Amino acid sequence: MEYVLLILVGFLAGTIGSLVGLGGGVIIVPSLLFLGATHFLPTVSPQVAVGTSLVVIIFNGLSSTLSYMKDKMVDYRSGLLFFIGSGPGAIVGAWVNNVLSLAHFSLYFGLFLIFVSFLLMLNRDSSKQVESKHFKITRTYITNEGETVTYGYHPVLAIVIAFIVGFFGGLFGIGGGSLMVPAMILLFLFPPHVAVATSMFIVFLSSLVSSLTHITMGNVEWLFALALIPGVWFGAKTGAFINKRLKSKTVVIVLRLVLVLLGIRLIYQGIS
Repeated sequence: MEYVLLILVGFLAGTIGSLVGLGGGVIIVPSLLFLGATHFLPTVSPQVAVGTSLVVIIFNGLSSTLSYMKDKMVDYRSGLLFFIGSGPGAIVGAWVNNVLSLAHFSLYFGLFLIFVSFLLMLNRDSSKQVESKHFKITRTYITNEGETVTYGYHPVLAIVIAFIVGFFGGLFGIGGGSLMVPAMILLFLFPPHVAVATSMFIVFLSSLVSSLTHITMGNVEWLFALALIPGVWFGAKTGAFINKRLKSKTVVIVLRLVLVLLGIRLIYQGIS
């Protein structure tokens, strides 16, 4: 019964994570803590829940990336550049997770995620007209609707933002995509589908780094991880399949909904 529950949790985490580029930790961490508190599973500490989640997210990121690769939706060069920042950020975040009380941080971070979800309501039509000269590096992509979108960034700014994203990913065990996808869409004008696919590539690389940190600290429940991985793998395939068939606006709506729910969960965690 325990392993059936974990497989279902993994499948749900993989599907939602791959669909909006969040990694899946938003489901796995609270699920492990809740199931432990209700005695459906052996109790684990928040640190072990985070460490186990990050190990599992490696397979979510890999499965999603392989799926998105087939449709050429992953911007590898941008992803590797962002990882230069998010990788070290994830290490620092994982370390701080072990030495810091997160109650107040959870509250403020939850409020911030809800704020970001409202920012995504802004009309992006005018921002799409930003001339490419405003970006040092530019890319073009043809959306599902047949529209050609130009997006880009300044490398230094991109690395700094990615470091912050990786830090919070390692700190809260929620996957850096919760901030990376909105940042790519709002700041760098990424098409939503490319932002999600590239985020999953970054999630794969970042979770590799941050999970190693947690492994050395002994923060991984391996039996839980082995049960979660099959569900996450096939859930990631399902999430990518759904994402490819959604319009860009629909992807943003789903992302906003997930951010609001995640924000509420973090606020509750911070005040409880």
